[in-house]
Amino acid sequence: MSSREPAAVIFGCGGARLSGGERDFFRAVDPLGFILFQRNCAAPDQVRGLVEALRETVGRADAPVLIDQEGGRVARLKPPHWPAYPAAAVLAALGGERAREAVRLGARLIADDLVALGITVDCLPVLDIPVSGADDVIGDRAYGDSPDSVSALGRAACEGLLSGGVLPVLKHIPGHGRAMLDSHLALPRVEAPRATLEAIDFAPFRALAGMPLAMTAHIVYTALDAERPATLSRRVIDEAIRAAIGFDGLLLSDDLSMRALGGSFAGRAAGALDAGCDLVLHCNGDMAEMTEVAGATGPLTAAARRRFDRAEARRGAAQPIDRPALEARFRALVAGAA
Repeated sequence: MSSREPAAVIFGCGGARLSGGERDFFRAVDPLGFILFQRNCAAPDQVRGLVEALRETVGRADAPVLIDQEGGRVARLKPPHWPAYPAAAVLAALGGERAREAVRLGARLIADDLVALGITVDCLPVLDIPVSGADDVIGDRAYGDSPDSVSALGRAACEGLLSGGVLPVLKHIPGHGRAMLDSHLALPRVEAPRATLEAIDFAPFRALAGMPLAMTAHIVYTALDAERPATLSRRVIDEAIRAAIGFDGLLLSDDLSMRALGGSFAGRAAGALDAGCDLVLHCNGDMAEMTEVAGATGPLTAAARRRFDRAEARRGAAQPIDRPALEARFRALVAGAA
């Protein structure tokens, strides 16, 4: 094993098993970690084997493996092998302490699912606050339309994951809720004044700024930087994410293959790292794109290493649970929810 830092990138892979070319590529590039999607998740034993194979390519048993397992329509692990969990909005509609307990328990159960597979990071919670007329890309993935509710339920989700030995990722910082376009397909521009952004959109992220990881939004906030989306904007990262919000955890870009970003993949990767992202994320497993990203991605910086180590220190051993009892309590809480 080299003493050199791993590359500041998280990569996806193409299918349920690694190809020979993927193994060779990951061994050569040494990405910090990996992310799984539904195409990678056929059955429990297969996922465990894939996670082990991914870590073997980089020679690090602690290489982070991420997944988006929110519940509702964003779930990479699906029945019949894994439980279906309600969307965030369904749990939020329970109201008050019932909603907080349901979110916490749901996240704890999800963590139990993930740890059994070797997955260590869940890209949850969504802290975006949708506004009327916004694109439905966030929609029922949000915990409501008030900063206080979203903050409280987002914290409950983080607590559930952390107690289960899984790291949460706050997304999409500094806020995706005003976007009138889906950033998977196009570049949204948010015209809200800075004071409005700080009072509403930033508030849940500010409330949870002590959490270990966050993911950027591919959105232009004209009051902050009229030219560049947050992922590629030094001004947004320095002035909004690091200063106004106060987030000093590990910052990763949203997926570089999303159509909100233009230009070459090398330019996207270099631009995100130059702007202040600690890591870049490339998800689709396309070898040509990954090769280009890898060529523009250097090793973890000293600051990124400190943030990663601090995050890993938060990922303790899962607290034991009585799974059947927890599931029964969770079902009782959500019974009758719309």
